[in-house]
Amino acid sequence: MAMAVVGVAASPSRSLACSPRPPPPCAPRRRGPTAPRASGAAEAAVEIRVCTNRTCARQGGREVLAALGGLAPPPPRVDVASCGCLGRCGAGPNVSASVPDRGAAVFGHVGTAARAAQLLEHLLGAAEFDAEAGLAALAVREKAEAALAEGNAAEAEALFTESLGMNAPGGLHLVYGSRCKARLAIGDIVGALADAEEATRIAPKFPQSHLSRGDALFAMGEYHSAEGAYADALAFDPSIRRSKSFKARLEKLREKLVSVSSSS
Repeated sequence: MAMAVVGVAASPSRSLACSPRPPPPCAPRRRGPTAPRASGAAEAAVEIRVCTNRTCARQGGREVLAALGGLAPPPPRVDVASCGCLGRCGAGPNVSASVPDRGAAVFGHVGTAARAAQLLEHLLGAAEFDAEAGLAALAVREKAEAALAEGNAAEAEALFTESLGMNAPGGLHLVYGSRCKARLAIGDIVGALADAEEATRIAPKFPQSHLSRGDALFAMGEYHSAEGAYADALAFDPSIRRSKSFKARLEKLREKLVSVSSSS
């Protein structure tokens, strides 16, 4: 693959093997262990950490983080998150990857969605992750997200549906969650709930899936069930309590619950 391995775990016999198709342009250099696992992170078969520190952020680290999150299978198969500096800042954006029984390595120059997809194919194997298929589906999903942001919900819904039909190797929970938003916007509440429930089935520990389910239940007038879905999201990520969007959801929910209680 076109990325350089710029660091490996302390135990070379357990380090990630370089992909034979094609080999990295330079030999790996021994370093200390990769960045430690964040406390409380979910168990995952493959753990990927993207440096979003100052230099790597300027080189596209945050965009790579978003691309990996949109391409990868959800936890527990793959756990993608940001991290601090991994060293070798001039070779960034840098990505640390850990695979059971294969050790850990730091990959440099992962600066595009295409390189992120190549890295996933290298880590998971071509049989599980097809980089070309993943990138094609991601491109359609990005068009759908842009249409939704511009208020073209019907166009977005059609594009999300097209993306789902492309058999992408990962990111499906995100597509279902986004199509849920589009369907809510066009008034297809039943379809929106079905999408949210599918997103929750695929990624049961992904808080946004539960938020989408809560939004669909709220739109159906199932306020107590919506409250439970929001509570599930909060249980998986307590930090969302501070977000403006979550606070707005709770305020609208409280108003409805008070209204229902007063009329009963």
